[in-house]
Amino acid sequence: LSKAQAEQLTREGVKRLAELQNILYADGRHGLLILFQATDAAGKDSTIKHVMSGVNPQGVKVYSFKQPSAEELSHNWLWRYSSRVPARGFIGIFNRSYYEEVLVVKVRDLIAQQRLPPELLGDDLWKLRYEDINAFERHLTNNGIFIVKFFLNISKAEQQKRFLGRLNQPSKNWKFSPSDLQERDSWDAYQKAFEKMLCKTSSGHAPWYCIPMNRKRFGRLVVMKIIIEALEAMNLSYPVLTAQQRATIDFAREHMCPE
Repeated sequence: LSKAQAEQLTREGVKRLAELQNILYADGRHGLLILFQATDAAGKDSTIKHVMSGVNPQGVKVYSFKQPSAEELSHNWLWRYSSRVPARGFIGIFNRSYYEEVLVVKVRDLIAQQRLPPELLGDDLWKLRYEDINAFERHLTNNGIFIVKFFLNISKAEQQKRFLGRLNQPSKNWKFSPSDLQERDSWDAYQKAFEKMLCKTSSGHAPWYCIPMNRKRFGRLVVMKIIIEALEAMNLSYPVLTAQQRATIDFAREHMCPE
């Protein structure tokens, strides 16, 4: 796939995505929640930027979930995510999501920060979290919110290459964080956590799509295609006007364009 071909396909995809977003808003019966989980340096931010470049920003909200605040930790662990689920007619994007609860919380053993009762910290903790996630996603689906989940994956060698790029190029120095090295040291543990996550939480109504991102150009096109197909599967349509609404439009047209 050449750069010129990718750019042409991107332009076509962006145009189609913008059309579908307009119909989604007008239809008003469905919402779309898009989740991005990824290996560090896999390209979440740039993928969101490229794929959603043509949509109306008023109809799309992107949330990037960082370390939870004290207030968020005082609530149930899904609270800060559930309050940001898109309304019908809108697209919501989670740049990282509630899946961090079975990834970084699990790998770095951060569960103590959530101050759970001791009896809930047994061997079934993660099993219950997977069950909660599946139930939550079923609930959203039952309320007209479609869910599309992307796992962006790169090889360990490619991650090293991108980390070095952040260190060696002054314009990319701001992207580097000391925590990148700490997370890379836990590569194997994260791979196991990702594998468990994918196996336990992929379903027909909320599937995981594993996107190889060593070649960003190809991966972004695949992401765009899947989002377009998800919107098309909703069978969206512009509202059909009632006879009274048509009469009102005819009256307005005659008033605006008198003979």
